[in-house]
Amino acid sequence: MEVMNYKYLELTKRIQAIAHAGLTYADNGFDQERYQELSEISLQLMQEFSNTDIAIIADLFKHKKDYPTPKVDIRAVIFQDDQLLMVREKVDGCWALPGGWADVGYTPAEVVVKEVREEAGLDVSAVKVLAILDKKCHPHPPQPFYIYKIFILCDVLGGVISAGVETSDVAFFSQKAIPPLSEDRNTMSQIDMLFSLKENSDAAVIFD
Repeated sequence: MEVMNYKYLELTKRIQAIAHAGLTYADNGFDQERYQELSEISLQLMQEFSNTDIAIIADLFKHKKDYPTPKVDIRAVIFQDDQLLMVREKVDGCWALPGGWADVGYTPAEVVVKEVREEAGLDVSAVKVLAILDKKCHPHPPQPFYIYKIFILCDVLGGVISAGVETSDVAFFSQKAIPPLSEDRNTMSQIDMLFSLKENSDAAVIFD
């Protein structure tokens, strides 16, 4: 297979990831057809830029039973004075740090910036990683996936606080007034950890 332009390889991988997610979660035949079409288009683009037989490309991008690896959940940590930004999740009516699954084609910093914009309406910059946690080591409800959680400290650059498609409210809370938590996403011990790190800016990254 000829060496292809890296830019187009990355774009194709991103399109494939979107198609894969759509085929996994779409709940009707119409959407399934559209995501399948998107997958096929990405293969055609790859063929165009690589001059490689599409059957070879299709095999490269076929969703095989690869060695399983953890999913990655990325959460934004945004303080205003002594309060922490949280969003109310529509799925359970409880509160969590803005964030979500890592996306193919995005760096961790880019993911956290995107998630805060989508869920809380704010433009932020990623400052540093505060913690990398293994979900099994913390009191979350049982989950079907094995998950690592990355907590990234962010600074607010602009924007206006507003809820998004997956959130119904956005607010800052003090440590003593944390609302009911969406424990699939964050636990109280993790929130306490983040407030503790706020008081010790030189602390090393916490990891399990």
